[in-house]
Amino acid sequence: MAKEEQHITSIGGQAVMEGVMMRGPYKTTVAVRKPDGEITTKIDENGTKMRPKILKLPIIRGCVNFVDSLVIGMKALMYSAEFVDLEEDGEEEQSKFDKWLEDKLGDKLKDTVIYFAVFLSIIFSVGLFILLPSVLSGAVEAIPYLKPITSSQAFTSVFEGVMRMAIFLGYMALVSQMKDIKRVFEYHGAEHKTIACYEAGEELTVENVKKHARFHPRCGTSFLLFVMIISIICFAFLPRFDQFGKILAILTRMGTRLLCLPIVAGLSYEVIKWAGKSKSKCVTVLSKPGLWLQKLTTREPDEKQIEVAIASMKPCIPENKEEDKW
Repeated sequence: MAKEEQHITSIGGQAVMEGVMMRGPYKTTVAVRKPDGEITTKIDENGTKMRPKILKLPIIRGCVNFVDSLVIGMKALMYSAEFVDLEEDGEEEQSKFDKWLEDKLGDKLKDTVIYFAVFLSIIFSVGLFILLPSVLSGAVEAIPYLKPITSSQAFTSVFEGVMRMAIFLGYMALVSQMKDIKRVFEYHGAEHKTIACYEAGEELTVENVKKHARFHPRCGTSFLLFVMIISIICFAFLPRFDQFGKILAILTRMGTRLLCLPIVAGLSYEVIKWAGKSKSKCVTVLSKPGLWLQKLTTREPDEKQIEVAIASMKPCIPENKEEDKW
């Protein structure tokens, strides 16, 4: 049978604890390898195709997808954690605080925890990658003998961008050494290889999936890299607010960057969407740093991990393959 023409899909995913989450145009599937070796799957309708037209407009759709991905990703992580907890010996006694939460929130407890976790993750990310570089930039600008260099807006934007990149790379390098994270990164590789196999028009079998690279141009890692690059460009047009005094200038600078984050996220989504479709040499060059970065965030999976990724992918494929085009 002849090999089909490459099909660039909008189906994307995320590695979770001992599993993979895949999200298609209609369904989201989480597949997890249980401690007894069985693969369990959870399939939900995601309503992506039913969104109002205004939420599908350029820039806006990037912001919506970013928040939506955080919520869905956190739900998938919590679902997978339920099975990993089964490996622990014995049962922990429920604390008084846990009992109080369960009594007060009842069935809404899980959703409350998920949205609170998403909120905390956003606060942590903004603090580490947006606010901290601004504080460091302000500290450098306060050094008197560096004034000739630090007085320009270009310096502020580039310095913050470099700091942001350094913090991100350092963070990824550190977490990639953790044993549990290494397992997650192996499932991340399985997710990429499975999507690549599907896009190549090949049958989703372990042998076929194994042949493909674990690096993918539309990975969330590449998206974050685009966010950092685009933030340097966008923030270069923002004023420094030096007339407010040093402390107030730094605080105002942080506030303007927070307000610009939705625009940065929206633009980054459009860039990665364009890069995912285009095969030009320019796009190939722009995509290289993201692919290099995936050497940190992915690892080669084993056959069992690939089986989980395939189990997650199959339910997300619509009957009409035209409907999942990127």
